[in-house]
Amino acid sequence: MSVLSHKTDVAHLQSTPHVERMMEEISSVSQITSSEKDKYLRFDLQIVVLQLLRNLEPEKANAVARWCLRNRIGIPQNIYKDDILESEFWDLKFVNPVGIAAGFDKNADSLAGYSKLNAGFYEIGGITLKPQPGNPSPRLFRLFEDESIINQMGFNSDGLASVTQRLSTQKELLNNTLIGANIAANTISDDPINDFRILVRDLIEYVDYFTLNISCPNTENGQLFLSSDLLPELLNSVQGERNIYGGEKCVPLIAKIAPDLEKEDLIRIVDALQANKIDGIIVGNTTTNRPDNLRSENRNKKGGLSGKPLFQLSTDTLREVYYLTSGKIPLIGVGGIFSGQDAYSKIRAGASLIQLYTALVFKGPRLIDKINRDLAELLRQDGFSSISEAVGIDHR
Repeated sequence: MSVLSHKTDVAHLQSTPHVERMMEEISSVSQITSSEKDKYLRFDLQIVVLQLLRNLEPEKANAVARWCLRNRIGIPQNIYKDDILESEFWDLKFVNPVGIAAGFDKNADSLAGYSKLNAGFYEIGGITLKPQPGNPSPRLFRLFEDESIINQMGFNSDGLASVTQRLSTQKELLNNTLIGANIAANTISDDPINDFRILVRDLIEYVDYFTLNISCPNTENGQLFLSSDLLPELLNSVQGERNIYGGEKCVPLIAKIAPDLEKEDLIRIVDALQANKIDGIIVGNTTTNRPDNLRSENRNKKGGLSGKPLFQLSTDTLREVYYLTSGKIPLIGVGGIFSGQDAYSKIRAGASLIQLYTALVFKGPRLIDKINRDLAELLRQDGFSSISEAVGIDHR
């Protein structure tokens, strides 16, 4: 059995060029007995895995991380639970508000490990109707100094048929885990609205909510519905499909908007979403803006920026959307959440739920339990008995 010491073996693995070799080593380490682990001071498999992933190209690191999750290897078992974090809306019960954002598990190939993460919900995708490769590589860049990522992935997707097949054969692995499907039209599509319709029709029996991704900055038609009068037509179409094929299960439809819209565009879009009875709004997607204080050499790469530099912009937009909707539509806050305090700020600004992605790249999956634990403490410190009492409190 191969055991990673914190010197020679780790250094060797960091220089290993083949992902398969790394997977073998991670698998080997995960089987070390407790007595063997005692031989190594401060042995922490997650730290080892995170360090190894940092030395891979970003897309290869994502593939290894999904392999670890799928095989339940090198992933800590998160267990934190607290009644103060529970909430219910859309006829769904959320054990905690911390979700995994779309982009990590684009094709639903890591379902087996979801229960280890102890998140309140998981969003797969973006899923397109037909398979498509996305944009040419390199298309994913880590900005280590800024704890952020720039992606220009372009909706690389295995397509609806493959995702549906995985969901249908692995449904028993989910153990009542809440799953959302982030859906989008193909980059080249004769009828983008019809793409959305078919995606809703064929996925509805497998998921608990849909996210309509109408704000991707990395494809030709990714923001088509933000800049035209097609948004009401899209919403009416997918709602009709949902009502026909959902039966008694009224699966909520959530729109994901950009965080960097001009105010008049934001007002127009939110008004259209409300008028067409959207069930929820995610605020927001990545941004094409570049703060002046970015330090990484990758700061000028094209694509959508996520991570810490997005926190203030996305939170300000979230606060504005809560105001525009008078707090009547559940909002999901995304962008730059790295701590319980960050999550609490989103909730106070108007988010009922929050999502993580970039922070997990830099901090690892234990961050989920840490955020939940710290958030529960912050809620109690301010005298709240439930998370719902704190939603939008900054507006009151």
